[in-house]
Amino acid sequence: MTQYNAPLADIRFALNDVLGAASLFQRLPNFESATPDIVDAVLEEAAKFAEQVLAPINASADLEGCTLDKASASVRTPKGFKQAYDQFVEGGWPALTIPARFGGQELPETIGAIFKEMVDAANLAWSNFPMLSHGASEALKVHGEPWQQEAFLKPIIEGRWTGTMCLTEPQCGTDLGLLKTRAEPNADGSFRISGTKIFITAGEHDLTENIVHLVLARLPDAPAGVKGISLFIVPKFKVGKDGRMGGRNSLAVGSIEHKMGIHASVTCVMNFDGAEGWLIGAPNKGLNAMFTMMNTARMAVGVQGLGLIERAYQHSLRYARERLQMRALSGAKFPDKPADPLIVHPDVRRMLLTQKALIEGGRLLGLQAGLLLDVVARGKDEAERAQADALLGFLTPIVKACLTEWSIECTYHAQQC
Repeated sequence: MTQYNAPLADIRFALNDVLGAASLFQRLPNFESATPDIVDAVLEEAAKFAEQVLAPINASADLEGCTLDKASASVRTPKGFKQAYDQFVEGGWPALTIPARFGGQELPETIGAIFKEMVDAANLAWSNFPMLSHGASEALKVHGEPWQQEAFLKPIIEGRWTGTMCLTEPQCGTDLGLLKTRAEPNADGSFRISGTKIFITAGEHDLTENIVHLVLARLPDAPAGVKGISLFIVPKFKVGKDGRMGGRNSLAVGSIEHKMGIHASVTCVMNFDGAEGWLIGAPNKGLNAMFTMMNTARMAVGVQGLGLIERAYQHSLRYARERLQMRALSGAKFPDKPADPLIVHPDVRRMLLTQKALIEGGRLLGLQAGLLLDVVARGKDEAERAQADALLGFLTPIVKACLTEWSIECTYHAQQC
């Protein structure tokens, strides 16, 4: 397996020469520090983290996989994952795009997307562990009460805790109106959450001291269908309003999936047995709150597809340059060798160029969406923000759909080269 090399030249070209991001950053409030020099320094450090920390443990971690200990309801991640996560936290990466008022570095979301592409390309399985923390922090920023932001948001931003998104149940996925998880009120304002959620990314692991689950559930008097869904914060370890961690909550991982190519990422069945939770947002408006997180997750999954394409392309390009097979149709290109490299053959070149074209186009699509996100959050002009928000709403599902579909097409081409 070849070493991952972050495509910094291509990224700089897309960001600066095509999209002109620097001029946009300079006119958006609180982004004045995102100068080309600062952004370039951040990207250089991001590349080092991806290339030197994450990429070397990608293959070995997939071979080892995650291990479930049913007796303790705990999951052990592969060798090197905890150390990599600790370096991720020490580098301040969880707070990269978080506003300064919450303790973040307040860099543009566009830069966060570039960092994520590198991380995903270097080690997709590892990237799944912190992936949903960003969405959880967005939901807490927008919908959380002040005490919830203080108690839950700060540890997530610091990377001490991670977040999850608990929607799907055995009997319902896209049709969330069928969900059965219940939320019974307690006298102290908390709720008892009972039910089973499936396909929960990073639902249990040993990387952080706590895991914050955002769980969709129904109140006792909730209307039927999606109009009766509420959102709750349900931590692995109970958390008081003063932010102090308490004892283990009444929830546990029931089993883990074994997914081809990401054995080092844990996808869980999570069982909630009267677990203590706190309502986030208004009652029966949980889907609205969850969409804040879901849209962030959609963008993140699209960027994952882009990272996979880039890594597959790098593998196939190197192989096509090194593997000797037959002679070029127009005559020997390397007469001193027993055969010419694969890259001289027209169909191989077609497959390589298809990958390259979709990488470049996909990266621009994702970065354009990132710039729109920054305008929506920071734009001074209301009309500009509204226009950007409308276009972002249109592009978000396209980013997810196109980049993931293209990743399937391009990884197929990479295998065929």
